[in-house]
Amino acid sequence: MNVAIILAGGSGTRLGGERPKQFLTVAGKMVIEHTIEAFHRNSRIDEIAIVTRVDYVDDMREMIARNAYEKVKHVLCGGKERYHSSLAALAAYHDDDDRLLFHDCVRPLVSQRIIDDCLDALDSYDAVDVAVPSTDTIIEVDEQGNICRIPQRSRLRNVQTPQGFRRSVIRRAFDLALQDPEFMPTDDCSVVFRYLPDTRIRVVEGDTSNIKITYKEDLEFAERMLGGK
Repeated sequence: MNVAIILAGGSGTRLGGERPKQFLTVAGKMVIEHTIEAFHRNSRIDEIAIVTRVDYVDDMREMIARNAYEKVKHVLCGGKERYHSSLAALAAYHDDDDRLLFHDCVRPLVSQRIIDDCLDALDSYDAVDVAVPSTDTIIEVDEQGNICRIPQRSRLRNVQTPQGFRRSVIRRAFDLALQDPEFMPTDDCSVVFRYLPDTRIRVVEGDTSNIKITYKEDLEFAERMLGGK
């Protein structure tokens, strides 16, 4: 199966208000509704699983029923760290041939092209990332705050989601990672990159509109983009 895993366990309230930003309203719907619908309308996605905080499980189930999201088969509880959400999703699926797309719920502008390109890439690769070229020069600093390296910008990318994997590969990577006392993941691709270094991770071209909603300006941008649909 092709399964979309919507990671909605965040508690970020940087934009104000008491509820996490995935529940803010944009263009007449909650952010997470737009995100779910992007995968729900893709004919190649067979199922959707949502990973959320335990105190929002009932809210999620009510939203799913209200919208008749028939592809959503699981509402799962995450944990303190982001990788706990990924592990919860892995525990819900047992077929090693399943292809899992992990996506941040606060990226509601993911395009059908990106989803399709990820699935196409998984025909030939066991792991897929989505990224766009960096438009800024990136510097690396030492412990004293001095520049110690300036990587070549043409080879740098800003990572987005979804990130896609065959279940067998991401499961094996996490099994190894969890044995490491210094395990400090930043995202799912970083786990594969570090613990399965022989696995090629294909980079799919992202889109500058596939933003992660973080600031007020991001909400305004999403309102313009989604409101025009």
